[in-house]
Amino acid sequence: MYETDERIVMTLDAGGTNFVFGAICGNRQVGSSICLPARPDDLERCLETLTEGFSAVLKQLPRMPVAISFAFPGPADYVNGVIGDLPNFPCFRGGVALKAYLERKFGLPVFINNDGNLFAYGEALAGTLPALNRMLEDAGNAKRYKNLIGITLGTGFGAGIVINNELLLGDNGCGGDVWNLATSCYPDMIAEEGVSIRAIRRVYAELSGNRDEGLSPKDICEIADRTRPGDRLAAEESFRRLGHTLGEALATVLTLIDGIVVIGGGLSGAHRHFMPAVMEELGGTLSTHSGLRFPKAQMTVLDMDDAGQLEELLKPDVTLVPIPRYGSTQQVCYVKTKKTGIALSRLGANMVISLGAYAFALNELDKWGKQEVVE
Repeated sequence: MYETDERIVMTLDAGGTNFVFGAICGNRQVGSSICLPARPDDLERCLETLTEGFSAVLKQLPRMPVAISFAFPGPADYVNGVIGDLPNFPCFRGGVALKAYLERKFGLPVFINNDGNLFAYGEALAGTLPALNRMLEDAGNAKRYKNLIGITLGTGFGAGIVINNELLLGDNGCGGDVWNLATSCYPDMIAEEGVSIRAIRRVYAELSGNRDEGLSPKDICEIADRTRPGDRLAAEESFRRLGHTLGEALATVLTLIDGIVVIGGGLSGAHRHFMPAVMEELGGTLSTHSGLRFPKAQMTVLDMDDAGQLEELLKPDVTLVPIPRYGSTQQVCYVKTKKTGIALSRLGANMVISLGAYAFALNELDKWGKQEVVE
């Protein structure tokens, strides 16, 4: 959507260890990234790092940026730009007005959001959603998708929802949150207990009896791949359970938000071990007391990373039906099959989040411009 836009937006990848500063123009990185230590224990030093990083990026830009936009962990009041009590950023306890600080420091509008929201926005405006619609056009299919559910799998279970190019923020900034959904896999627990790095490590330890705290999900994935010694069955089961919990949560979300699903984040690299379980859940059914069974998801969910299923998604599926009593020459298009797609992110979560931050800032600035014209 902003591929040819000349405006520049400065961005930040805010990790607990390092801050990586950059800039985007026309959906492409401008200049070099600047990496500095985050200083999460000392507010003054953390603010100095933010000032130093954005100042260094600013010096290498060909012209002034129009905004600063980035993801920052919550809990936070993103509308007002106040960061709350973060476990890995103790210096922000009590609330820090980060947006206002940066706006006064640099004289630019500042937009802050969570990584799940910006991941979804990046995929909707510059990633999987426009790519799918281009493929539909090339296939001669008039269908166009407008909604997207973005899922990030890593330390936590993140998500964002985009409806017709607009990010669903919600009245309390909670739009698109899925981490605390209830699932049958872990009754009385939040879904994130089954869809996260800690879930993989915990289940593998329980099933294998190996309490080695040093094993990472990558290690466990390699055990499942048989490229590393370990309990292969326990490793496979760890990812299978994650897949079932994720699939059940997605079936719930798809019931409310009819759109495509894109998955990214560090754990997505193990997709071969959990996607079969995800697809099994999405293709499952639920029963009524009378014995009738209905699909968990109203639409058929097709794996866009499978060539055959992608072809099925792209194939036009329109039947012409006559208007009753007006003769067979007058007909109406009838789309009988409801279909949607699920895919892995092609660009990588960090890049997509930066693109989402870029697009979100420009979209908000454009809204401001329209308001000024009306006023």
